Amino acid sequence: MSDYPANGLPAASDRVLMTGTGLWIPKELGFDEWERAGRQLAGIVDSSSWWLGDWLVYGKKHYADRYRIAIRSAGLRYQTLRNYAWVARRFDLSRRRAALTFQHHAEVASRPPHEQDQLLDQAEQENWTTKQLREATRGAVEPVVIPTVPSARIELPNNRVGVWRRAADEARVDFEKWVMTMLDWAAAEVLGDETPPSSQ
Repeated sequence: MSDYPANGLPAASDRVLMTGTGLWIPKELGFDEWERAGRQLAGIVDSSSWWLGDWLVYGKKHYADRYRIAIRSAGLRYQTLRNYAWVARRFDLSRRRAALTFQHHAEVASRPPHEQDQLLDQAEQENWTTKQLREATRGAVEPVVIPTVPSARIELPNNRVGVWRRAADEARVDFEKWVMTMLDWAAAEVLGDETPPSSQ
């Protein structure tokens, strides 16, 4: 018992230890060990995005009727999980680049597979950050001008818009963005998550 403090961590350990509530770091940790721990932690965070995405893709396919229950039990935000699943679905395990982060893959996920591969190859060869990949991705596409059409009017019950605005305020999200996100979610449910997340 004397070897362990109240939180259950070894008092004399010279290693960084992870717990359910934090990171225990020895008082005299050298720079090299501290840096290595950071790389390992970043790798875990990045891998967990893939893990959750794959978990969700499997669940949607095998347990459609219980999918929402499982998501609620995971305790993570639906939009975040939906983003993970969407990216995971766009990249088979064989096409994922271990040298690049999940976010690198997310940056090109909406592209056709051959473009994804070209951009990820270049990002890997030139050691691009996600920001550099994002800029290269934007530069690779010519902007498409969509002709404007008269907007459709939807008749709504009196109190509906007020409730929506309160929900958007509660979520601290711009009202129009909130409405767009909710409509994207509804479309994804009907189409089986084939549409890209609105945050992409």
